[in-house]
Amino acid sequence: MPAQAWRSRTAIAALGMLCAAPGAHARAVPPPAVPDTIAQRTVACAACHGKEGRATSEGFFPRIAGKPAGYLYNQLLNFRDGRRQYPGMTYLVAHLSDDYLKEIAGHFAGLHLPYAPPATIAMSPQVAAAAQKLVLQGDAQRKLPACVACHGERLTGVQPAIPGTIGLPRDYLVAQLGAWKNGSRKAAAPDCMAQISRQLTADEIGALSSWLASRPLPADMTPAAALSTPLPLDCGSVPGAAPAAAASAAAASAGAGK
Repeated sequence: MPAQAWRSRTAIAALGMLCAAPGAHARAVPPPAVPDTIAQRTVACAACHGKEGRATSEGFFPRIAGKPAGYLYNQLLNFRDGRRQYPGMTYLVAHLSDDYLKEIAGHFAGLHLPYAPPATIAMSPQVAAAAQKLVLQGDAQRKLPACVACHGERLTGVQPAIPGTIGLPRDYLVAQLGAWKNGSRKAAAPDCMAQISRQLTADEIGALSSWLASRPLPADMTPAAALSTPLPLDCGSVPGAAPAAAASAAAASAGAGK
C-alpha cells in the first residue's frame, strides 16, 4: 500500500476513534438520576420566588410558600389565560393543564416555612396612622372595606383562596395594587381588588404597601380556616363566598318566609 494512502486511512481511523470516544464514555457513565417529583419539577420557580418559594431579597417577586392553594391556582390560571401579564410566568404555564396547575399550587401551599424578618421602612406617624386606618377600618364614605375584612384579622389570608398581605415585599405590593388600578392585572369577575384599587390614590397605595411590608409577623402565619364575617364585596376569585349584602338579603328573605 502506498505510504500516502496508509497515512490517510490511519488518520481517518484515528478521527473515528476520537469522535466515538465521548459517546462511548457517556454510555459507560450514565447521568445521575433525577427524581420525577413535583418538588423537582418546580425547582425552576426558585429562580424568581426563592428556594422552596420563600421569596428572595430582590423585593419584586412574592413569597408563594404557604399561600392558600386556591389562591395560587387562581394566579396560575390568570397568567396562563392572560388576566395577569408577566412574560416569564406566561412562558412557564402557557401549555400546562388545569390539573397540573392544581398540583403545583398544592405543592407550594403545603410548604409552611419560616418567614424572613419584615423590612424596616421609614414612615411619618401621620402616614402610618392613615394606612393603619384603611387596613383595620377601611373608609365607609368611599365604600372601601378594611383589608382585614377579606384578608383575615391577622392579614395572613383565608382558606381556600384569599392570600395574606403581610410578609410581602413593599415593591411587590405597590406593583400589584398599581396594576389593578390601571387595569393591567385582572381577576375573575367580579374583580373586587380592581374595584378597591381604583379608589385608592397613588399616595395611599404607597402608604398601605409600606405599612403592610413593615408589620411584625405573627408566630403563626398560616391562613385562617374561614372568615369570621361574610365578605364585604362580591369577589369572583372566592367561589361560594356570599358578600355581606347578599348574606343580609338571604337572612331577611328567610325571616320573611317564617
